[in-house]
Amino acid sequence: MNLLADEIFIWVSQWMLPFIRVGSFMMMAPVFGSDFVPIRVRLILALAISLFVAPLLPPAPPMDALSASMIVIVLQQVLIGILMGFFLQMVFQVFVLLGQMIAMQMGLGFASMMDPANGVNVPILSTFYLMFVTLLFLTLDGHLIMIDVLVQSFTRYPVSDPWFDGSLILEVISTMSWLFASAMGMALPAVTALLMSNLAFGIMTRAAPQMNVFALGFPVALMFGLFLIWLMFTLTAEFAEGLFLEAFMRMRSVFN
Repeated sequence: MNLLADEIFIWVSQWMLPFIRVGSFMMMAPVFGSDFVPIRVRLILALAISLFVAPLLPPAPPMDALSASMIVIVLQQVLIGILMGFFLQMVFQVFVLLGQMIAMQMGLGFASMMDPANGVNVPILSTFYLMFVTLLFLTLDGHLIMIDVLVQSFTRYPVSDPWFDGSLILEVISTMSWLFASAMGMALPAVTALLMSNLAFGIMTRAAPQMNVFALGFPVALMFGLFLIWLMFTLTAEFAEGLFLEAFMRMRSVFN
């Protein structure tokens, strides 16, 4: 009976704990964690990755599956998986925020639709940027790099005794401020140009009060905004590629 219990504890330590980390990551990560991917598919992918990863890990000491330390270790694996997925999810939200900033200045803030990937209402421009960045991410093999970083995380944060590293959470928080600053820096040229066009219409209204600025200003701001989006499209692709590379470098420095 004791031999059977020890085998169960070793099985839990060797197979279930990596599966918990990988499964938490799959539920939170971009592309894999979107509503497009059914939950069964995510679980199958998490199980497949765990089956490949677990034999490569150093043998974990047998632990009591019903002890308080095991509960802490399970919560630790869930936290690591969620933080890694959230880290990459923030990179995608940069472009959602970029689309919202430009859409508000263009007058397209009312033109919103349900984002099928996240289940929330966002401007159409944000959905366009999100689809574009997702395709670019897959083209750059970002999903493969993402899985590689996940596998390498078991080297720095092995499945072992409970621990808590506050620097991990602090690094993710600092990354949030860096990503927000990146979105602001990318949207600033378009927002400034649209703000100048609105300022010009304000001066025209003061000079010619009889002119209907609402009937004239909206189509002009819309066309000017679309022209700026077309003008910035190549820069946006280069910015997205650089942002992904920087995010993966930061992710490797934190989790590998």
